Amino acid sequence: MDKVQHFEIAVDDISRAKKFYEGLFGWKTTEMPMGDQGAVYVGLQTGPADDKNMPKESGYIGGGMFKRDPHLPMSGTTVVITVEDIDATLEKVTTAGGMIIMQKMEVMGMGLYAYIKDTEGNIIGVWQNLKK
Repeated sequence: MDKVQHFEIAVDDISRAKKFYEGLFGWKTTEMPMGDQGAVYVGLQTGPADDKNMPKESGYIGGGMFKRDPHLPMSGTTVVITVEDIDATLEKVTTAGGMIIMQKMEVMGMGLYAYIKDTEGNIIGVWQNLKK
C-alpha cells in the first residue's frame, strides 16, 4: 500500500505564509534552495524532527511550500504519495482514468517526482525515493 509522504502548499508570498503557519500551528520552517532553478522550497516541520529534518516520531507527516508559479501545474495544496516504482505508477494513471500533468523528474538526487490529475480534477504528487 502506497502512503502519503508529504504535502505541499503553493503560496503567493513566502514570508507572509511562513509567518502564518509558524504563528498559527507552531510549525518550524526551513528554506532550501532548489539548486540551479533559483527557487526556494520551504520545508514545513509539523512535529519533532532530527538534525536532518526527518520525523523523530511516527504519526505525522511534514510538508513544504513554494512560491506559486504559472508554469507549475498546481496552484493550491497537494498531497504527495510515495510509490515503489514511479514508472509503473505513471503507466497505470491513464488506465485508472487520470492523466499525467508533469512528467517524472529527478529532485536533487533524493527522488523522482511527477504530478498527476485524478478522475476528480485533483492534482497529486507521486514520489519515488532514490536508493543510495
